[in-house]
Amino acid sequence: VLLTLEAGGNTVSSRPQAAPVANAVTRSTAKNGQLSAIDFRRGVQGQGIINMTLSSSTISVDVREEQGNIVADFVGAKLPRGQERRLDVTDFATPVTLIDAFNRGENARLVIQRVGESEFLAYQTDDRYIIEVNPVAEEEVTGGPGQQKIYTGELLSLNFQDIEVRAVLQIIADFTGLNVVVSDTVQGNLTLRLQNVPWDQALDIILQTKGLTQRQNGNVIYIAPAEEVAAREKLELEALKAKEELEPLVSDTIQVNYAKVEDIKNIIEERRGANEDSDSFSLLSSRGTVSFDPRTNLLIVVDVPSKLPPIRELIQKIDIPVRQVLIDSRIVIANDDFSKELGVRWGFSGVRSTSDNGLAAISGSAGGNETIIGSAIGNLTDTGQPFPVEVPALADRLGVDLGVGGTSRLALALLGQDYLVDLELSALQAEGRGEVLSNPRVITTDRNEASIIQGQKVPFNTLDEAGNTVTDFEDVNLELTVTPQITPDGRVILDLEVKKDEIVGTAPNGELILGNREVKTQAMVDDGETVVLGGVFEKVTRNNVDKVPFLGDLPAVGSLFRRNQQENTKLELLIFVTPQVIQSGGIQVR
Repeated sequence: VLLTLEAGGNTVSSRPQAAPVANAVTRSTAKNGQLSAIDFRRGVQGQGIINMTLSSSTISVDVREEQGNIVADFVGAKLPRGQERRLDVTDFATPVTLIDAFNRGENARLVIQRVGESEFLAYQTDDRYIIEVNPVAEEEVTGGPGQQKIYTGELLSLNFQDIEVRAVLQIIADFTGLNVVVSDTVQGNLTLRLQNVPWDQALDIILQTKGLTQRQNGNVIYIAPAEEVAAREKLELEALKAKEELEPLVSDTIQVNYAKVEDIKNIIEERRGANEDSDSFSLLSSRGTVSFDPRTNLLIVVDVPSKLPPIRELIQKIDIPVRQVLIDSRIVIANDDFSKELGVRWGFSGVRSTSDNGLAAISGSAGGNETIIGSAIGNLTDTGQPFPVEVPALADRLGVDLGVGGTSRLALALLGQDYLVDLELSALQAEGRGEVLSNPRVITTDRNEASIIQGQKVPFNTLDEAGNTVTDFEDVNLELTVTPQITPDGRVILDLEVKKDEIVGTAPNGELILGNREVKTQAMVDDGETVVLGGVFEKVTRNNVDKVPFLGDLPAVGSLFRRNQQENTKLELLIFVTPQVIQSGGIQVR
């Protein structure tokens, strides 16, 4: 957002402005002893920058802190009429929130209000006076590219009017004790006022103001215009290039111990200099060659002598043993089973003569009745009397057969002259607990995948295209696949996949039913610590009732016509993993 306050009016306009710098400007017509412009912008590092243009470089400025605010008095200068304003810059997200510009007596005063922890830097170059308000981070951050440069030099203050640049550089050299070499082309004067500024920042401000640059070698600093330094370095590179083209080639053999020699060769060839601009930053010159002997793992380099030391230095850094990791995993399957059954079997068999010299028979089945009637007919043929009749087998006498197999029983039989009552009660209660522990272990190198498989092949029948039965095999395995990554702080990032197959039952057609449990995840674990990757908990509750319709629902006597089954099953799967970085001396596996 750009906010503009024009002289002689109260209009405020806003329009989009490209990030990351935003400006708020108060302007007036430049006059002697005046502030001709007050410019505010947000720097790329979040600092608030107030840039003031003075009508004369000789105006004296007194900057200080009062009650947490920054106060700047411009001695003998005035703000033009109508330009005493308050500027709200809160929306720019800097430590600066408000800027008050007003006249106080014979001086113009600027009051800068801040929020949060911050520090400020004030300096002047010619007719520009700049105040930078920088936020102070709660924690010191070590940064990467784009972080604001950190100045560590001793603080100094400079206040000069129209002084030669060479003289200022000499003052800094005397202050720091460094040797400074200044090019003859460095000319000109400048006006600057710096208060409590690190000397290295003061030097950067002077160089940037005058378009200069520096090169440091030990305790010697060379200062020259940027164009001159660039041209000189280009000539040096051209001379080095010409020297390399005329220099004789030498051969060097380098023993590669741990890395693949072919990989080293590819890395070096990727850094080959293809032209004049890139040759100085390459590992090989345009004339250099590299080959290798896979049998002895030797690298053969042919190039100018100046290229060989960097190649050896690179190989020394990357040809190191790859760290190894022992992955110790435990797969635990625990089960807890409970079942209870209660059943009954009973039957009534009887026979009686009827009034018309007939027989009436009753039994648990038609087969039982057939046995009774058949024996009575046989008796009539032999003796003329139907009795005694043959007793049917137990299976034919039972009218209700809802017993429990393989369990404890209590049986009762009542035998009369012409009847037989059978009653059997059966009950079963079973409990079972089990635990299956699988402990696959595997060792692999950093960032390389490893797997371990244990299992068997289970046969099953299928039909081919012709309809013939053929036998195929299915893998039933315990498998662990892992890719470890060792972090710089000694922890281990694991890409893990654990599979466990098992036979869980048999289908009605006789084929096996296979079960599968699998975990695929990524986890970060401390070296030697155990982590639970995942778990599955299953609980099955079944209540089954087998009964004779209607009769099984009768109160009291209904128990004689039904069988009750209760089953509770609990199954839990847990997977534990413990990575352990193997040190150079090895590790003892228990």
